[in-house]
Amino acid sequence: MVATPKRAPGTAAEAAPPTRTVRVKRGEQPTPSTLTGFQRWAWQTFGARVKAKPVDPILEENLVKAHMRVRADEYLAQVYATTIVSGIGATVAGVALGLLFILHGVAFLGIVLLIILPVFGTVGTFFLLQGTPGSKAKERGRKIDRKIGSAMSFISAMSSADVNVDQIFKELGRQKIYGEVAEEAAWITRDTELLGVDILTALRLGALRTPSKKFQDFLQGVVTTATSGGQLKPYFLIKAEQFEREHKLAMQERVETMGLLAETFVTVVVAFPLFLVIIIAIFAIIGGGGAFMIDVLWGIVGGMIPVSQFGFIFFMYSLAQEMQ
Repeated sequence: MVATPKRAPGTAAEAAPPTRTVRVKRGEQPTPSTLTGFQRWAWQTFGARVKAKPVDPILEENLVKAHMRVRADEYLAQVYATTIVSGIGATVAGVALGLLFILHGVAFLGIVLLIILPVFGTVGTFFLLQGTPGSKAKERGRKIDRKIGSAMSFISAMSSADVNVDQIFKELGRQKIYGEVAEEAAWITRDTELLGVDILTALRLGALRTPSKKFQDFLQGVVTTATSGGQLKPYFLIKAEQFEREHKLAMQERVETMGLLAETFVTVVVAFPLFLVIIIAIFAIIGGGGAFMIDVLWGIVGGMIPVSQFGFIFFMYSLAQEMQ
């Protein structure tokens, strides 16, 4: 427990609001979020530049939704530092490879590497890091949507036993089987038990920072139902049935998509390259330009077929992950 400091009467600090006591569980200590050595160097180097302009509110929102424990200005300083380091490394690699190809007589490829590697190493790194919080927030939203149906069943079962709303979310936060939904519930419990806000305010804050539209609508519905004098137990049961129905429909759509991809795989990746190889081989034997046709065959066998197979594997893996 952090004790509230006492102030001497008659001082200027007496008019200030008192420091609120923050309580933690017995035997536990607050876990600070510390910066790494590279992050500290980035902040010392680019902190003044970052603080010179206002922080992007979208970046700040995405950092909260992604549960990345770093301030927006600190993250921007890290982005600048990583971009410069990556740009220097890409420039050195581009110069080395470019000179190597130029010395071996491949001047065009060497000049291309001299230009492309530094540009992509710098610009690509910057935009990749800028979009990382948003990508992580969207990924968390997808994970929440995958687990929200089973989590609603747990909430409705707890509500049927006449358990209070704050205790429901506290127990939900302990059930790690529900993944990111449990993480969102744990943050709501943190607001009520550690920060001292009431449960309705904690639910409103949770609705603002969650990356899932479904979970946001659910939390806003809980607040609206409670403040309007409605019954929460029927609301939980209705939402559990709704999410279960939506989950079944989504699973059916993914299964149909996987079936369509399997048929497309047989046609595009198996049959089409086979016929193409046979036709080009016949052209190479009967017609002219045999060396060029052989290069085309190498391109199909070594490039087109592996890339198309790995592409279909990636899509099938992504759909399989969505079905978990």
